[in-house]
Amino acid sequence: MRLSNYLLPTTKDISSEAKLMSHKLMLKSGMIKQSSSGVYSWLPLGLNVLNKLANLIRVELNKINCHEIVLPSLQLLSIWEKSGRAVEDSDMKSQIFHIKDQKQTAYVLPPSGEEAVAELFKSSVHSYKDVSKILYQITWKFRDEIRPRHGVMRAKEFLMKDAYSFDVNKEKALISYEKIFKAYLEVFKKIGLRVIPVLAPTGAMGGNYSHEFHVLSDKNGESTIYYQEELNNYLKDDEFSLKGYEKFYAKEEEKHVVDDCKTLKIIKSKSIEVGHLFYLGTKYSKSLNCTYQDSNGELQFPEMGCYGIGVTRLIAAIIESCHDDKGIIWPDAISPFKLAIINIKAEDSVCREFSDKLYANLSGKYDVLYDDTNKSPGKKFADMDLIGINLEIIIGPKHAANKKVELK
Repeated sequence: MRLSNYLLPTTKDISSEAKLMSHKLMLKSGMIKQSSSGVYSWLPLGLNVLNKLANLIRVELNKINCHEIVLPSLQLLSIWEKSGRAVEDSDMKSQIFHIKDQKQTAYVLPPSGEEAVAELFKSSVHSYKDVSKILYQITWKFRDEIRPRHGVMRAKEFLMKDAYSFDVNKEKALISYEKIFKAYLEVFKKIGLRVIPVLAPTGAMGGNYSHEFHVLSDKNGESTIYYQEELNNYLKDDEFSLKGYEKFYAKEEEKHVVDDCKTLKIIKSKSIEVGHLFYLGTKYSKSLNCTYQDSNGELQFPEMGCYGIGVTRLIAAIIESCHDDKGIIWPDAISPFKLAIINIKAEDSVCREFSDKLYANLSGKYDVLYDDTNKSPGKKFADMDLIGINLEIIIGPKHAANKKVELK
């Protein structure tokens, strides 16, 4: 991509409301622009990272035979009332965007898709032979945050990967749960991000078994977790299992019990939640009358699980962990560009010809950002450091004359 044709509005002037380093760097680097409180436009650089992260997640889920779908962003309020999440005494009701069409039919803009996927499953699967399925989507969700803050970390509109499992009994449902658990660990491993999974409360989602995945962030973490020091080594084991994991103490603050870990080496840390798993049982399948026929011809409710990764939130958490005083340091797996070519004197014909030829040779194999602008060398270098391109090929008149480059 030629920078002269690319929309990359880097800036030093950002809102004083930006407190987290991730929020500051996303604005400075031109990844995002605020449209209104808690609502952002994603510009080409940000969208590039967003798509790479979504695809990385997609690959890992497809490996374990999950199937991608797209549920509607307009969902009938009535199905949310059936589940109990949109009734007056629900903790979720105030967080849901409510709208009506011209016929006064009530809809919601959903923060998740349990109701809609149960309705889909009910109309599509009828026999016990077809029940075991994991469906997922990577789509934009909505939450009426009363105090949006920290940029995309807590916004009104966000991209989320949400998956839903259906099984004939609890035993098989927990096998699905474990498959997603392991897939999440693989996702974070591919990114190069250290996460700690902890037992967590189920909250408004319901169910009776849940885990959260946390990125450690002593400076800006919103959550507090407690985990056994030895868990760090176990999480590197390729033979991970839920049974093995449960031998270690690892809990979110609400689940933490001091008396349960007095003799253990416990680490307390501030953290950022980036993923969540729930075993739901039949909470949603019963409330939405989602049934299948078992081998005896009797109607049964499938056991469900739901599994989320906040993709936009995860990008912010990655930046919180991966930056220096010059800018973002992207993990290779989601870097917006593999390398940058910096022509430090674009007006020089020899320099330009040599740079153009190198760009033509490399751009067919790699994601390349080619700075062919007339900006000063200092501005070019500063921008590349800011946006986080890890490999820079620098070309000046002397380099071009000698058919050589400088690598940084």
